[in-house]
Amino acid sequence: MKLLTRAATLSRFYSLKVAPKVTATAAPAGPPPQPQDLEYTRLPNGLVIASLENYAPASRIGLFIKAGSRYEDSNNLGTSHLLRLASSLTTKGASAFKITRGIEAVGGKLRFVKINNRNSYLVVFYSDILMEFLLNITTSPEFRRWEVAALQPQLRIDKAVAFQNPQTHVIENLHAAAYRTALANSLYCPDYRIGKVTSEELHYYVQNYFTSARMALVGLGVSHPVLKQVAEQFLNMRGGLGLSGAKTIYRGGEIREQNGDSLVHAALVAESATVGSAEANAFSVLQYVLGAGPHVKRGSNATSSLYQAVAKGVHQPFDVSAFNAGYSDSGLFGIYTISQAAAAGDVIKAAYNQVKTIAEGNLSDTVIQDAKNKLKAGYLMSMESSEGFLNEVGFQALVAGSYVPPSTVFQQIDSVAATDVKNAALKFVSGKKSMAASGNLGHTPFVDEL
Repeated sequence: MKLLTRAATLSRFYSLKVAPKVTATAAPAGPPPQPQDLEYTRLPNGLVIASLENYAPASRIGLFIKAGSRYEDSNNLGTSHLLRLASSLTTKGASAFKITRGIEAVGGKLRFVKINNRNSYLVVFYSDILMEFLLNITTSPEFRRWEVAALQPQLRIDKAVAFQNPQTHVIENLHAAAYRTALANSLYCPDYRIGKVTSEELHYYVQNYFTSARMALVGLGVSHPVLKQVAEQFLNMRGGLGLSGAKTIYRGGEIREQNGDSLVHAALVAESATVGSAEANAFSVLQYVLGAGPHVKRGSNATSSLYQAVAKGVHQPFDVSAFNAGYSDSGLFGIYTISQAAAAGDVIKAAYNQVKTIAEGNLSDTVIQDAKNKLKAGYLMSMESSEGFLNEVGFQALVAGSYVPPSTVFQQIDSVAATDVKNAALKFVSGKKSMAASGNLGHTPFVDEL
């Protein structure tokens, strides 16, 4: 986040109340307000502004930035991870103390997170706070050396907490095995880089990737003209697309991590399709044909076709689901298994054979329709909360530069034919595989043995 000339006047601008605050719009007296449609504007500089006036008692605003770990190179690995932790550091318009106290004073919360996993888009997510802090953090950070140095130990803690879940480690290794560059980069700072990410690297990264054409400003409970006015005045300072980053190259490979864990986590995938394409819709339906996993914490996946196929030959506890990840320039599809070490080979092979069965055309129209219904329900449930809806709008704005309403999404899902699902399964079966596994791997097959 480059220090910009106009940013120094930002706090004074707000203290003089020249610009309106972006807050929830009070519902008018009389009859209940009518539901509004989402309003969508793309400015000449490429910045996307989207808002939905839902008459909520508190505004919710997100600034989505296409600037995640996939844009790092070998010289600045871990920079985006540190940026996620540095969102409350001192800026040119507000100290770290002022930002923290200001958010607390209005009962708000600030998060700087990633969405959609490997698409690696950073999100500045705000709930019920003044636009002053959003603009300060985005346009005028200082990255003082002593603050950056004090924050770096948190990188190790943040990474350790994330890697307590074996699935996180396996998915990280899976992408490192599958790709050569870009999507191969970890979402977390490598150990050898902890303590070495400098404030100059943070400034360089922000200057080249935090540009207007890579941003989407999304608001709920916000007047669209007000949100547009703020964006035009304060997010129009650094234009252009910035650096493009390395090209994604799928290679296929394998990473095995032998340890003493009694449970083996394994992921087996092949390259699938780019997000938003018709082929990606076929892979999404295939995921629900096989079993997308339970939606309830600690729930059971016992009714899925993958689980039932594995259960015929494995009598030890296990879990299996279809893995599906779509990105702007690639995608991965396959199976994810969790099993006892002794049964790992049987579970993986049985699940793989079930996908082969579908690739041979053994699939009824009833099963496909059920999968489509589950996919639609999952999509709607993901947008039930205001946070989920905000993330979906922001993600679409960054990837496609537009917004597709649920009705259109449903039409795209319904257009998927049985042949499309079969071809998706066939592409996985015949494609070059990537695999990552963790645990006691004595009975876990290598990828070339499948």
